[in-house]
Amino acid sequence: MAYSPSRPNILVRLWLGFWRAITALRMAVFNIIFLLVLALVIGLLVRGGDALIIESDTTLVLNPKGVIVEEFSGSAIERAFNEALGQGVGETRLRDLLSALERAAEDDRISQVLIATDDLLGVAPGTMHELMEAVEQFRASGKPVVAYGGFMGQGQYFLASLADEVWLDPDGWILLTGYGFYRQYFAEGLDRLDVDVNLIRVGEYKSAMEPFIRSDMSDEDREATEYFLADLWQRYLAMVARNRGLPVAVLSDLTQHQPRQLERAGGDSARAALDDGLVDRLVSRPELRAEMAQRGAPDDEGSFRQVSFARYLSAPEPKIRRPEGRVGVIVAQGVITEGVQPQGTIGADSTSRLIRQALHDDTIKAVVLRVDSGGGSAFASELIRRELMALREAGKPVVVSFGSVAASGGYWIAMGADEIWAYPSTITGSIGIFGLFPTFQDTLARIGIYTDGVGTTPLAGALRADREMDEEVRRLLQGFIEHGYREFIGLVAEHRRMSIEEVEAIAQGRVWSGAQAQERGLVDQLGTLEQAIGSAARMAGLGEEYRHTYVEPRLEPWQQFLTEIGARAILAAGFEPGPSWLQQLSAQLRAGVLGELGQVLEATQMGRSGVMAHCLCEAPQ
Repeated sequence: MAYSPSRPNILVRLWLGFWRAITALRMAVFNIIFLLVLALVIGLLVRGGDALIIESDTTLVLNPKGVIVEEFSGSAIERAFNEALGQGVGETRLRDLLSALERAAEDDRISQVLIATDDLLGVAPGTMHELMEAVEQFRASGKPVVAYGGFMGQGQYFLASLADEVWLDPDGWILLTGYGFYRQYFAEGLDRLDVDVNLIRVGEYKSAMEPFIRSDMSDEDREATEYFLADLWQRYLAMVARNRGLPVAVLSDLTQHQPRQLERAGGDSARAALDDGLVDRLVSRPELRAEMAQRGAPDDEGSFRQVSFARYLSAPEPKIRRPEGRVGVIVAQGVITEGVQPQGTIGADSTSRLIRQALHDDTIKAVVLRVDSGGGSAFASELIRRELMALREAGKPVVVSFGSVAASGGYWIAMGADEIWAYPSTITGSIGIFGLFPTFQDTLARIGIYTDGVGTTPLAGALRADREMDEEVRRLLQGFIEHGYREFIGLVAEHRRMSIEEVEAIAQGRVWSGAQAQERGLVDQLGTLEQAIGSAARMAGLGEEYRHTYVEPRLEPWQQFLTEIGARAILAAGFEPGPSWLQQLSAQLRAGVLGELGQVLEATQMGRSGVMAHCLCEAPQ
C-alpha cells in the first residue's frame, strides 16, 4: 500500500482535533459574554434612557431582597452578571433603605410606604435598631406605612411591626422561633478519620474552634452564649411589643406557646396571628392592590401607582447648596484578611487605602469606620488599626460605629478610635486569638501513603499537613499565640483606659451584646450610624451644617462605564431576583464543617496561616 503524504498521522490528527475543540470552546465563552453585555446595553438603550417620572400620590415600595448588608459583596460588574444570570443570594444595602425613607419623607409626590417582606431573608438584631429609627422618622412626616407579607419569620415580622398596619396573606404564617446558636461538632468524626487537630488558643471562652476538638458545647461557651442571646431576645421582644402596642409579657407568652395558639385557631396560622394581635388584617394580593390604589392612586395596569425604593433612588436629587465640611464613612464588612480584597471582605491593604484616601481628602474633616465583622487575621487587623491611628494623629477625628457584629478582629481594628458606638444588640468582644493547624498523616497512612525526608533544621517541613506536628513546633506556636493575646489585651487596656486585670476579666474570648459591652467599658455610646456620624461632625467642629459621604475605591473609567451600563440596564428591566427556600437551605448545609473551615481558610489564605482573631459568630436572624 502506497504512503499518502496528504493524510496526517494519528498524533497530528489528535492534536488538530484538540486544538479545534479549544478554539470552539473559546469562541463559545466569548460569544456568551458578548451576548450578556449586548443584552445589558440593549436594556439600557430601550428602557434606561427614559427619565424616571414620579407622579403625585405614588406609593414607595420598600421591598428588600435577600440579606441586608452594609455594602455589596464583590464588584458591581460581577453583581450585574450574577443578577443577569439569576445567580447568588440577593443583597440590599442598609444605606439605600435609609436614604429612600429619608428622601421620601420630604417628597410631596410620595403619599405612603408599603413594606413588602416576602423577598427578605431576615434582619440582624443590630440592623433592626437602624431601621426602626428610620421608619419612625418617616412616620413623623404624617405619611402612613403599611406592611404586607405571606410567610414572616422574626426578622421579616420585626420590619413589618414598624408599620402603622400589618397585613398578612390569608394563607400566611408568622413564626417567631427565638434566637439560637447551634453548631455541628466534628471531634468524633475527625477521630475516625485519624485527623490530628492542633488547636492553640488563649481565652477561657474562645470557643470558635471547639467543634474540631469536642462533640458538644463546652460549659463556658454555653454560659456565655446563653447570656448574650437572652439579652438580644429580650430586646427584640421589647421593640416588637412597643411597635405593636402589646405588653412584653403577652408577646413573650405567645412565642413560648405557638402550637397552642395555632390549635385554638383550628390550625389556621393566619387567623391565629390575627387573634393574637400580631397583625391587623388578613388581605389577599388582589385586595392589597385595590386597597393601596384607593389610599393612593391607581395605575394603568390595574394596580396602584408605585415605585420601588431602588428605582426611586435612581432619580436625581434636587440640586441644593451643600456645606463644604464632610464626614467620610468607610465600611469594613466581612472577614479580615491581608492584601487587596473586593467589597464584602476586609483587606488590610484595600481598607488601609481607603483610610489614606480619606486622610488626603481635604474636604473630609472626620471619619466614621462602620464595622460589621466577626474578625479574621490578627496581623491584618493590626495593620488597619495602625492606619486609623495615623489618621487620628493627622488631626482628623475617628469614630467607629458597630453594625450587627464587631467581635475579635472586628473589635481589634476599632479600639483605637476617639469614640466607639454600638447598637444595644451588636455582638461585641470575643477578645482572644487562636491558631488551628490540622494534620492528616494518620488519615493518609490508612490508604498506604507516608511522608518522609530530611531537613536542615527542626522546623524544616514542620508545618506540613501530612506530617505530625512536633512538640517543639507546638511550643513555638503556643508562645506566638500567647504573645498575640497579650498584645490584644494590652492594646484594649491602653485605648480603653483600663488595667490589664480589668480587661482580663471581660476578655478571655467572651462575647457580649452591645449594651453589655458598654456596661463593661468596651463601648462608649449606644446608638445608630447617623448618631455616630453626628458625633464625628461635632468633634471636627462642623456644627449642624455638614454632610457625609462614603469613601469607596476609585474605579478606572472603563470599570465605571461597564458598571453603569450593567446597573442601569438591570434596573431598567425591573429585574430584582429574590431568595428562594432552596438558597436558604443550601446556605444552612454549607454552614457545617466546610463552612467553619472555610471562614478560617478565607482569613488566612492571604496572610499568616493559623493566627486568627475571629469569633466565627454571626448575628442571629
